[in-house]
Amino acid sequence: MEMEEERADQSEAAEASADVNADANANAGGGDASPPAVELRRINKRFGAVQANRDIDLAVDRGSITGIIGENGAGKSTLVSILYGFYTADSGEIRIDGTPIRMAGSADAIEHGIGMVHQHFMLVPTMSVLENAMLGREGGPRLAEGERSTRARMAEVSAAYGLEIDPDALVGELPVGLQQRVEILKTLLRGARILILDEPTGVLTPQEADRLFEILEILKRDGVTILLITHKLREIMAATDAVYVMRRGEMVARRRTRETSQEELARLMVGRDVLFAVGGEPGEPGAPILAVESLGHADERGAPRLTDIRFELRSGEILGLAGVAGNGQSELLDVLSGIAPPQSGRIDFAGRTFTPASPANPSLLRDMGLAHIPEDRQQRGLVLPFTASESSILGYHAGAEAGGGIFLALAAIRERCGLLMERYDVRPPDPGLRCGGFSGGNQQKMVVARELSAAPKALLVGQPTRGVDIGAIEFIHSQLIEIRDAGCAILLVSVELDEIMSLSDRILVMNAGRIVGEAARGEADADRIGLMMAGVGEPAAAA
Repeated sequence: MEMEEERADQSEAAEASADVNADANANAGGGDASPPAVELRRINKRFGAVQANRDIDLAVDRGSITGIIGENGAGKSTLVSILYGFYTADSGEIRIDGTPIRMAGSADAIEHGIGMVHQHFMLVPTMSVLENAMLGREGGPRLAEGERSTRARMAEVSAAYGLEIDPDALVGELPVGLQQRVEILKTLLRGARILILDEPTGVLTPQEADRLFEILEILKRDGVTILLITHKLREIMAATDAVYVMRRGEMVARRRTRETSQEELARLMVGRDVLFAVGGEPGEPGAPILAVESLGHADERGAPRLTDIRFELRSGEILGLAGVAGNGQSELLDVLSGIAPPQSGRIDFAGRTFTPASPANPSLLRDMGLAHIPEDRQQRGLVLPFTASESSILGYHAGAEAGGGIFLALAAIRERCGLLMERYDVRPPDPGLRCGGFSGGNQQKMVVARELSAAPKALLVGQPTRGVDIGAIEFIHSQLIEIRDAGCAILLVSVELDEIMSLSDRILVMNAGRIVGEAARGEADADRIGLMMAGVGEPAAAA
């Protein structure tokens, strides 16, 4: 049966590939028709045993926004990395404006007018916006002259495309939406007319994402060609002119956006129908397992980040915490997980009380049954130079998962990691691969696999599906429902309001470090919650 399904998939992919090739060739045009701004022909790339790209054809019209979608590990990032010169294709051809070119590195891409904004920004946080923009184009040994010309050019480009930003601001102190704006400015200052954005909204609030797409529309009207790699189908439908679909390293379809739907694209990505909302039946909450009373916390400068936080989290329920990023959710997760101490109030968990005078720590809480999926997988969830098997036991290295003795049971750890990778569909399923070698979505699945497999009493979840494809979102959501039904208490923090409303049994709303409202399952109204998130409207009774 499995062989028949595999042959059917291969047949479908082959037919779709033929359609894509024909469409790409049609786009390439002939006679008086202008050539595509970007054209890839029969691109192949292999990493060891993994065929990341297989015979990829792509043609992108000048002055258009074209999406590339696919599951985590489908080969999207590899493909655009080849176009930007990070990788060299094993075979195939790249054409820019109809001219074959050879990409030996990113300098070649920049020379041919290609710029790339990466999912994880390539900025120096301790330098100013202007200094980051000047890196690599200082203008010679006399920096003052280069600074003057860059500042003038930055003002010109910023005004033209709505990218206004203080050139003297320190990048590390900017919110992520403005940091992304700096990345776009950098590419435009280098003369980019072809702009690649890899998962551009993965770290943005909905408001920041809306502003980004307004900027992209302005760029498009000015003739800039944009390649958008994203997992978010609503963004594809709203922002693109055409969309290519990749699956398991192959290009399986091309669609004009106005002629397709989210449902069709999801089916093409995953190879089956996808359930967009995995809410299921409401939970059956039991006794409180975590209670917070009058909790307060301030940052290193003394500015209050949490004020008088009060709520209870019961076993067998998902308590959603809605709010625009930067309103205290991250600090709350840090305090509850023991990363940061409370500065006022108390936390009761599993029969123990923690106060400013007697704070918890992550190791103790983990031993007591509190698991944590952090918001930032790269900074908090993984050690990127570690292998997948090494990261699979982070925080649990003294437990049975790692052998339970003085020495680590390396073979057992590797075997267990392989089973987790299979269960959570981590690609490639290689326990020996460095964590930094996985795509962002597969890194996220590794963190989720590690924490859920610990069978926790309570789970703190920060942005569980950030940068994750639609099929993996469905799976992660179903796993959260499953452990909730097994009695786990879950605090879910997400900037995705649809995710909060789909999964939560109760919803709390945060604004400016305070809980400003609560809504029960079935009574939550997106408009009302959105107003509370923004700090306007009638606050509901707090928990």
